[in-house]
Amino acid sequence: MKQKTRVEILKRLKNHIKDPTTELIYHTPFELLIAVLLSAQATDVSVNKATKPLFAIANTPQAILNLGINKLKDFIRTIGLYNSKAENIIKTCQILITEHNSEVPEDFDKLIALPGVGRKTANVVLNTAFGWPTIAVDTHIFRLCNRTGFAPGKTVEAVEDKLLKVVPKEYKINCHHWFILHGRYTCIARKPRCGSCVIEDLCEFKDKVYPE
Repeated sequence: MKQKTRVEILKRLKNHIKDPTTELIYHTPFELLIAVLLSAQATDVSVNKATKPLFAIANTPQAILNLGINKLKDFIRTIGLYNSKAENIIKTCQILITEHNSEVPEDFDKLIALPGVGRKTANVVLNTAFGWPTIAVDTHIFRLCNRTGFAPGKTVEAVEDKLLKVVPKEYKINCHHWFILHGRYTCIARKPRCGSCVIEDLCEFKDKVYPE
C-alpha cells in the first residue's frame, strides 16, 4: 500500500470516528490497567459490568489487596480466565505497592514486568492513560492491518513495528482507537461490512463482502 493511501485512510477514519477512545470505563490509570488486564479474551461490555461494582469499593492496589483474591474472583467470575486474571491482579497490586508507590508506572519495561501485562496492555495504558504515541495491536487491529494491506505482518510485533513506521506523528495518538473501533464494528472477522465501510475503495482486501 502506498503511503498516500494510508494517510487518506487515517483522514477518513478520523472524520468518521468522532470519539476515538477506549470503550472500557475507567477514571484512573490503575482502573484502566485492571480493566485492560481483564479484557483479554473478553468483551469491553462484560469487563465494564464487572468493574463497575468492583471499582465502587476497591479501585486502588491496597483496596484490592484488602478485598482478597476470593472476593475479587466473585466480582470478575463472569469474565473468561477469571482465576488466572485474579491471581495476576493480586500480584500486580503487590508490586505496585512495594515498587511503585501504589502508582501505575509510566514506563513500558516496568509495565510489562507486571504479571499478566503484555505489549498490548502496556501500550494501551501508555497511550490512553498517559497520552503516549504508542499503537497497541489486538486481534481487531491485527486483522484490519493484514486484511486491508495497511500494515501487514505475520506477528503482532511485526504489525506494531510497521504501524509505528508508517503512521504519521499527528495520527499516532488516536490510531489504535480508530482501528480497533473500525475492526470491532465494520471490518468484523467473519463477514466484514464492506458496503458501509468509509475506506472500502482504499482497502486491498480481495474478497470484499456486500449486502445482497
